[in-house]
Amino acid sequence: MSSPAGDAPVAAQYLTTFLKPEMLHIYRQITALRAFRPVVLCQKREQSAAFPFDDIRLLPKPRTRALRRIWQKQILGRPITIYRSEARHMAEVLQEIRAQVLHVFFGQMGVHLLPLLEISPVPVIVSFHGADAGVDFEKPTHLKLTRRMLDRATLLLVRSDSLAQRLTAIGADARKIRLHRTGIPLAEIPFQQRITPGDGAWRCVQACRLIPKKGLATTLRAFAEFAREFPQATLGIAGEGPQLAELQELAATLGIAPQVKFPGFLPQSELRALYAHAHFFLHPSETPPDGDQEGVPNSMLEAMASGLPVVASTHGGIPEAVENGTSGLLVAERDPAALAQALLTLARDPNRYTRMSTAAAGRVSLAFDLTAQTRTLEGYYREAIAIPAS
Repeated sequence: MSSPAGDAPVAAQYLTTFLKPEMLHIYRQITALRAFRPVVLCQKREQSAAFPFDDIRLLPKPRTRALRRIWQKQILGRPITIYRSEARHMAEVLQEIRAQVLHVFFGQMGVHLLPLLEISPVPVIVSFHGADAGVDFEKPTHLKLTRRMLDRATLLLVRSDSLAQRLTAIGADARKIRLHRTGIPLAEIPFQQRITPGDGAWRCVQACRLIPKKGLATTLRAFAEFAREFPQATLGIAGEGPQLAELQELAATLGIAPQVKFPGFLPQSELRALYAHAHFFLHPSETPPDGDQEGVPNSMLEAMASGLPVVASTHGGIPEAVENGTSGLLVAERDPAALAQALLTLARDPNRYTRMSTAAAGRVSLAFDLTAQTRTLEGYYREAIAIPAS
């Protein structure tokens, strides 16, 4: 794939850290740009071997940032925003690199950069991915600053229609909202037609952060019920997070510890190998008390692209990727019995299971192709540039 031409217009990309391991999808998106030349603005560089990228501008951190955090967050009880002096410096950097548009990743970062949005010399696009479209909105100051950010942004990108609805519910102008789905590099993920295992040794997998909204306790309880009929079945839960010990204890309590593996965070090659040998992908996400919801889980999309049927919950943007009854089965949140029954339904019907394998890959190819989604993003950049400043 060719790189952008040297005279291509510059699209500045802002992330606080470039780049955390779980942000592979953002790296793919940035490096897939062709009509625009991406220049990354960030405060910290990480994972440079895993995410090689040369055109980066490291922004200085203010010496008083620790005091700012105490004053703004702990004393005033408001989101942390940059100083006016930082905003002026960033505006100068945008002019120095000749940026024509600034793309800010994550809604909370849009709020953080609000002083810049108020003086930016270029149009600003803010993209929302999931939790950033709902968490802390019950706090009046957070909601007030978020609304100011929504008003100042030129365009608002969302990964799913469910996220768009959440933004309009808090006052975002629907005319600014554009759907930009996660792009999956289909050429890198070989499709493998799945068939039912003759010996009943079903291999189930879930890949995610080990946090409450991923519904991992529901996964374990459903698997325990599924394993009563298929005692040779196994479950792999790939990822890291604060729930590890709790989930290991639950697996032991349910009597399935020997059948459940927690391999930790896996690089792409190992994760794809795990998918290639699996039969089901589980993702029963649930909405925690803080309102944190999924957009469309990237791990689920990659699993579907490989041909894995999905059994998941009707949560967030998941139904926009998984067509219930066609490319997967969906159940209510926090319902392990229904999740187990969905697994059993497919395991007992080899023909339906095989059809669902093909349909899962077809759905991702149709709606989540990286190349197509990147061209859509470039169209939004052009649109933002053409919108007159307010």
